[in-house]
Amino acid sequence: MTGPGAPDGGGGRRPRWSKDADKYLLPHEQPPVVATRRHWAVLLLPVTKALPALVVGCWLLLLDPDNRVSSSAGLLVLVGALGYLVLRAGEWWMRHFIVTNRRVLLTTGIVVRTVALLPLRRITDLTYKETLLGQLLGYGTFRFESAGQQQALSEITFLPHADVLYRDVSDLLFGPDGADAGDDEGNADAPRPPAGAAPGGRRDTEPIPRVRRQPPGTRRVAGRRVGQGDR
Repeated sequence: MTGPGAPDGGGGRRPRWSKDADKYLLPHEQPPVVATRRHWAVLLLPVTKALPALVVGCWLLLLDPDNRVSSSAGLLVLVGALGYLVLRAGEWWMRHFIVTNRRVLLTTGIVVRTVALLPLRRITDLTYKETLLGQLLGYGTFRFESAGQQQALSEITFLPHADVLYRDVSDLLFGPDGADAGDDEGNADAPRPPAGAAPGGRRDTEPIPRVRRQPPGTRRVAGRRVGQGDR
């Protein structure tokens, strides 16, 4: 996991997530509490898919080096498999999971950047799942439940150090300083009126006296009641 403001290696290079933070975070948002790529185990499935193509391509190249047909076919298979792996590795490198004091963001894409976000105040529940392989390699899955329609960030897989991230995100959501203040854009809520204050800024200091209802057929004249029989 990359911490806020930490350099990406020697030489004072800025981490990739900080560039996304400069572009997509609001000016009044605090630095990210969580900023990380997904676990490298996400590349195991693409490698497994590309491995047979790599084997076939190498076999065609070595089968008959003087045969242009088989050599060309083997070269095309190898280039296709390597291109697939490079694309998946690039997507893994460019995808960042960022959590601030206001929002959850997931930035994706190499050429076209896409940002999916979910306000913290809309999250009603957080589920943390860790499979047996995830326990061995050190990754887990977050599932967010929120009020309203299905969100783009309902599930995020292959999060590294998921147990630590779970505690950090849970503290943001349900801790004493959780996501109870501010709107979805991060603006602070208006201060609550003091007790006893009425809408519009008026403060009632004493109750309004109740008006006694008069019996039907009775009217008040010069401080006394006059009934129909007194007319």
